[in-house]
Amino acid sequence: MFVGRKGELLVLEETYKKPGFQMTVIYGRRRIGKSTLITEFIKNKRASYYVASQSSFQDNIKKWSAQFVMDLFPAMEGVAFDDPDSFFRFIGNNTSEEKLIIALDEIPYIAEADSSFLSVFQRAIDTIFSTKNIYLIICGSAISFMEKEILSEKSPLFGRRTNQIFLKPFDYRDSAEFTPRYSSEEKAIVYGVTGGVAKYLTLFDDNVSLDENLINQFFRPSGYLYEEPLNLLTQEFRTVNTYNTVIEVCAEGANRVNEIADKAHISTATLSYVLKNLTVIGVVSKKTPITEEESKKRSVYEISDGMYRFWYQFVPHARASVEMNRGEAFYYNYVKSKLHSYMGSVFEEMCRYYTLSEGLAGKLKCFVTNVGSWWGPGHDHKPTDIDVVGIDDAGRKAVIGECKFKNEVIDKQVYEALMHRIGLIDKRYPEVQFLFFSLSGYSQWVIDNADMQNVRLFTLEDLYQ
Repeated sequence: MFVGRKGELLVLEETYKKPGFQMTVIYGRRRIGKSTLITEFIKNKRASYYVASQSSFQDNIKKWSAQFVMDLFPAMEGVAFDDPDSFFRFIGNNTSEEKLIIALDEIPYIAEADSSFLSVFQRAIDTIFSTKNIYLIICGSAISFMEKEILSEKSPLFGRRTNQIFLKPFDYRDSAEFTPRYSSEEKAIVYGVTGGVAKYLTLFDDNVSLDENLINQFFRPSGYLYEEPLNLLTQEFRTVNTYNTVIEVCAEGANRVNEIADKAHISTATLSYVLKNLTVIGVVSKKTPITEEESKKRSVYEISDGMYRFWYQFVPHARASVEMNRGEAFYYNYVKSKLHSYMGSVFEEMCRYYTLSEGLAGKLKCFVTNVGSWWGPGHDHKPTDIDVVGIDDAGRKAVIGECKFKNEVIDKQVYEALMHRIGLIDKRYPEVQFLFFSLSGYSQWVIDNADMQNVRLFTLEDLYQ
């Protein structure tokens, strides 16, 4: 089953239909679904697709050329080339007027094996491919490499691409398509523990319970996600221990640079480097109050990847239990009761996405074009926060919202608490509407007293409509 990616497929199809040489760069974190996207796109098309391996340069060229021959000239199966120049000339000499797709996945493996490859590839593009009806797709998981060595002005390939696709995790709505039999609450939790990453979503079987899926994937020695974060960090970085420690500290609640550095026992200079790299691969993100984006003092760091967030919150504590094949007992005794608490920040993220979607669709009282959260001193000078802040930059208006992923209704106290936060965000954006998002609904008092002209009451079901 192929799910979502309609926008990305449309870009690829439109580029494919253009005459002459075209080139698309696809990149994104590991497990995000890049290979699946390419495979789906090239179905029933004249195409050759090769995934590079972590082997020698010559070995990759030989395998790539052999794959090309097998895909397009099966009668010549067994023919391969030892050097790229001969291979590229072969492509040029055997290309017809019919559009040909050449997809090279994990290009960093080849480029890192031979520093001259990108220059050789550029020469082939300029002298051979550019004169043919070829659609070249190059792809990679090493985001920093792709940005620096493929997309930047310093790259030999700069200026050759037609477009690029930075493949991101699925949003909560597309993620729900992987588990159609689940309830909205269960779909939300699946999204919350996978972060919308395609590979992880495919692991969840909605023919069995959510509890069984979580146990099987995270809390069994054989579970795919039991060692996943450490495996990914090992692939990305050499000093895994430092990165692991920083993520652990963030998972424990530290979110400011000095606090993280102190608890991780590293210098702020080292931490800045680590946080930068974790941000590039999408594990960590830097947040500031939405109306104070330039404020360094108010900036915080948080684990933004759902799978990492869930794993670091629960799995390290479960190690002994899992290794003794008692992961199921650990889950039911320690994890299950904490799922709603864990989902709090995930639900806020979902509600911000929904607010932006509704705002852009003209369904709110202002044209929301930017969404975030806000924190700072309240009217009583005590720390406070607002879960959802939607900004209409052109109209200088705002909507604010409160989110509760709990087995209890939003009541008078929660309602009045949000109203008490009116006027806290930047005075340039007066609040014109108030949004509430609740897993379990609302008390009769809220339903009877909410000013429905300016207040919207949403349930989780509404977010999936």
